[in-house]
Amino acid sequence: MGRNPARRYGVCMKSRRRYLVMLAALSLPAGAQLLPPVVPRVDVPLSPPLQVPRLAQAAELPKVPLESVRSQVRDLLRRFPDRVERDSRGSPIVRAVIIALAPDAAALQRALSRGYVIQDDRTLPVLEQRVVTLLVPSGVNTANALRTLRDADPQGQYDFDHLYVESGAAPASAAAGANTTVNPVSIRVGLIDGGVDAAHPVFQHRPPQVSGCNGHSMPGAHGTAVASLFVGWADRFAGAAPGAELLAVDVYCGTETPGGRARDIVAALAELADRNARVINVSIVGPDNAVLGAVVRALLARSIAIVAAAGNDGPNAAPLYPAAYPGVIAVSAVDARQRVLPEAGGGGHISFAAPGADMLAATPGGGFASVRGTSYAAPLVSGLVARALAGHVDASAASVVQQLAATASDRGSKGRDRRYGYGLVGADLRVDPGTGLGRDSK
Repeated sequence: MGRNPARRYGVCMKSRRRYLVMLAALSLPAGAQLLPPVVPRVDVPLSPPLQVPRLAQAAELPKVPLESVRSQVRDLLRRFPDRVERDSRGSPIVRAVIIALAPDAAALQRALSRGYVIQDDRTLPVLEQRVVTLLVPSGVNTANALRTLRDADPQGQYDFDHLYVESGAAPASAAAGANTTVNPVSIRVGLIDGGVDAAHPVFQHRPPQVSGCNGHSMPGAHGTAVASLFVGWADRFAGAAPGAELLAVDVYCGTETPGGRARDIVAALAELADRNARVINVSIVGPDNAVLGAVVRALLARSIAIVAAAGNDGPNAAPLYPAAYPGVIAVSAVDARQRVLPEAGGGGHISFAAPGADMLAATPGGGFASVRGTSYAAPLVSGLVARALAGHVDASAASVVQQLAATASDRGSKGRDRRYGYGLVGADLRVDPGTGLGRDSK
């Protein structure tokens, strides 16, 4: 019908306000800021008070140890710039080297005619498969060489000679020890790691048989610690499978060369299978590799249990291998409060969590130290698997996993989850670092 007076009044009032604001702005000196009108503050009490969670400060956030894969790769590139490079995924490889599993003889001969050189040629025992290490011709990019060889021989398995790194922080000096009840385990097991100090008192009942490095013994802190947690046995200290017969293969051989090569890990797996190791612990991590994956599958098909550390790059990092291969028992780690380590790797492939921090392990020279990392949780699970297999020739690794899963303490989300897997096992195997054994204790 007629015009709405209220609407007309509202429009006029809005126009008047805009006009006053413009007039005030014109009266300001050049460069001055027009401030918003002051609005009286009214405090409205909240009942009940609103609880706002405080964000953690940066200093409070858990830090990934320096022994993450990323930091170790950077260290390799720094120390060996002429021998180590990255592949397209950023993983470290030996420059100008390709490894081949079961290569076609004719294809291999054609590669040799184009300037490739055989550096190493061996037939893996038990598996009866040939592994050849090829040196790439001068001036040929390593990645291009791999593509060329794969195209020429689709039936063979070709890949870079990837480098795999240890999956635990270096032991930190500590006093430790506890009264330990030992039930010796009779079984043969394997370890692929750095060197082991076979003369350490924890191995006095059954020293490990050490191989690798062309017969030279090069004990390392990581390998010695992992071996002690696997099979060690001394006064007030015991590993998960004390007294088991350990075959330890050193794939690092000190620090003068970039160790942990896929070529050497593959050879070590075959050697341990040939010597009838029932359980193999691998506390080292790296990328997927076609040759390594094929050999792992072959061993799993022979009912050999392979236990591997999940790595310390955090739960959101890409899965690390060999832990992420189907059928491998992948292990995460917890602290003394049974909380998963913030740096521990996660994913659907995780099988179990075990103690991996705030605990004691052996160090070269007869001492003990506090350790941290999934590297040190893995041998505890390996020992539990060895216990279950001891005396049961026909038992399979899969059946043992089912047994452990049935007895695991469910942590985190109900059922199997990405951090704890089936749950926590071996909680009673942690030797507290504050209960007695000193550096010189025997």
